[in-house]
Amino acid sequence: MEYIPIILLVILLIIVLIGLIAMNVNTYNANDETILWTDKCRPFLGLPVSTTSYALKEDLLLIKTGFLSKTEDEVRLYRILDVKLEQSFGQRIFNLGTISLNSSDKSQGNFKIVNIKDPAVVKALLSESVEKQRDEKRVVSREFMIESDDFEEDR
Repeated sequence: MEYIPIILLVILLIIVLIGLIAMNVNTYNANDETILWTDKCRPFLGLPVSTTSYALKEDLLLIKTGFLSKTEDEVRLYRILDVKLEQSFGQRIFNLGTISLNSSDKSQGNFKIVNIKDPAVVKALLSESVEKQRDEKRVVSREFMIESDDFEEDR
């Protein structure tokens, strides 16, 4: 019984240390001129104590995950097909949100940018960047292509 306060203190210190380490892991240099936006996943009360970080450049989205073993993935913006913002009540309280992305990227496929700050601003920036890249790369979605036979049948 006399060791319980000491054990609780040690557990608390371990949690704080893990949080401090996670806050400094996988961060992108925001001073990099090519980075338009950067943030970390904020799973607990809007605090960036996660090992997942995101960065948006002019032509790609970077996703870093991991603590001991790390993974860095990139998605070319012209491969993103759809952008959707989701906010639960709890996320709205802390001005957080999740952006769901449908992409034709082989490694990521459909994925989410989870619990980020100012999600509406990020969604708008991401949508604008995606459209700009699709125009520059001259990528046309198949949903806009209509064959002449299909057009005649609709009349």
